[in-house]
Amino acid sequence: MTKKEIVRAISEKLNMTQLKTKDIVQSVFDSIVETLVEENRIELRNFGVFEVRKRAARKARNPKTGDEVMVQEKYVVVFKAGKALEDALQLKENKRKRK
Repeated sequence: MTKKEIVRAISEKLNMTQLKTKDIVQSVFDSIVETLVEENRIELRNFGVFEVRKRAARKARNPKTGDEVMVQEKYVVVFKAGKALEDALQLKENKRKRK
């Protein structure tokens, strides 16, 4: 699902214009980014936790040439699903297996 599809779905559900809904959705995304940059963590109850972690420098291989290259350390965002999201995913999987 794309941001445009999210905006469309929310605007239909809340009976709002897509333009106003787009502004709200973008504001939420901007707030998430700002919080991660400033605090390195954002917890959304019943959804999950986004957290900034440092990935250490490592050796890797160039898939084209097979040459070994060094990849510098960098910061990455990781996501851990909350209990409600985990439960919803398991319920969906269980329904799929029964078919």
